[in-house]
Amino acid sequence: MEDNNKVTLKRGFPGQKASVQATLRWRGREGGAMAFPEPKPRGPELPQKRLKTLDCGQRAVRAVRFNVDGNYCLTCGSDKTLKLWSPLRGTLLRTYSGHGYEVLDAAGSFDNSSLCSGGGDKAVVLWDVASGQVVRKFRGHAGKVNTVQFNEEATVILSGSIDSTIRCWDCRSRRPEPIQKLDEAKDGISSVKVSDHEVLAGSVDGRVRRYDLRMGHLFSDYVGSECGWGCEAGREGGGSTGDPSLTCLPTPPLPPGPITCTCFSRDGQCTLVSSLDSTLRLLDKDTGELLGEYTGHKNQEYKLDCCLSERDTHVVSCSEDGKVFFWDLVEGALALALPVGPSVVQSLAYHPTEPCLLTAMGGSIQCWREETYKAEDGTG
Repeated sequence: MEDNNKVTLKRGFPGQKASVQATLRWRGREGGAMAFPEPKPRGPELPQKRLKTLDCGQRAVRAVRFNVDGNYCLTCGSDKTLKLWSPLRGTLLRTYSGHGYEVLDAAGSFDNSSLCSGGGDKAVVLWDVASGQVVRKFRGHAGKVNTVQFNEEATVILSGSIDSTIRCWDCRSRRPEPIQKLDEAKDGISSVKVSDHEVLAGSVDGRVRRYDLRMGHLFSDYVGSECGWGCEAGREGGGSTGDPSLTCLPTPPLPPGPITCTCFSRDGQCTLVSSLDSTLRLLDKDTGELLGEYTGHKNQEYKLDCCLSERDTHVVSCSEDGKVFFWDLVEGALALALPVGPSVVQSLAYHPTEPCLLTAMGGSIQCWREETYKAEDGTG
C-alpha cells in the first residue's frame, strides 16, 4: 500500500525544547533565601579540530563508515579494496580484497564479526572480519551496488542498486537468489537505511520510500521543488500560492531532484533527505510533514552523505566546495562550515555517541574532534 503524504511546513516537531526561561526559586520557608537562576547549559560541541589525516592508499576513497560502537572505521576504495582502521590511532588493521571493481559502500555487523560491501562489480560480499576471507558473494543485481546494510541481527544484507531494486540476501542460506526484492522505485537506489522493523530507501526518482516490515506497508514521500507560482509542488495535485485569489492548477509536479542520501534521526521520529538541488529536508517519519530545510552547501553533481549528530542537535552534510556544513536542527541556522580541503568531500561518518567526525576527500580520510578534546596517549 502506498500512502503519498503531503509535505507541508510544520512549526515545531516532537521533542522540540521550549526556550529557556529564567526563574527565581525560594529555598526554605523560614529564611526566605533567594536562589539565582541556574546557568544555561552549554550547547553541544561540534567536531572542528583535525586530529588525523590518513592516506588510505586506495586511490579515491568512495565511502567511510564507522563500525557499530565507533571504535573502528571502514574505507571503500576505487582500487577494489576495503580497509579496516583504528581512526584515532591511525592504524590500518586489515585489508579485504575480493571485489572485481571499485567498492562503493560497506557496513559492519552488530557484533563486529562480519562486514558487507557492494560495488561496481554488481556483487554484494559478506566478509569474516578476523580472517579477512570472503564468506559469500551474492550476485543478482543488473548494475552497480550503491549501498549496503545489515539488518539488526546481521542475518540479512540489504543492497540497493542503480537497477532500481533493493534485494535482501540471507547470510545463513546457501541459496544464490535473494529472499526478497523490493522493486517499487522507478530509478536507481542511492541510499538504504535499516532500523529494527523499517527500511528507508532514497531513489534517483525523487521519492523516499519507507517499508514497515511489521505492518507490511509502504509509505512513499515525493521530494519535489516549487512550481512557477511559488507553491509547494511536492505531491501530486495542486497547492496554495499564498494568495487566496490565485490557485495552482493540478498540473504534474516539476521534475524532482534526485535523492542522494537518506537517514533516520537517532530518536527514530524523523528522516533526513538530501537531494541534488543543494537542499536537505527533515521530514516527520509518520506523517511526511516537512519540518525543516537546510541550504548553503553545494550538491549538484555527486552522491554525497548526510547525517545527524550524535544527539540529534545538528544536521551534517558533505559539500562539493570542500567543506562540511553543520546546521542547528531546530532553528535551521548554519552553525559551522568546516573547511576540509580543496575538492569534493565525498563521504562522512559521525560517531554514534561522541562528537567525532570522519570525512573522505580524494585518497585520504580526516578525523575531527571537538576543540576541548584531549587525545589519550598514542591516539592523537
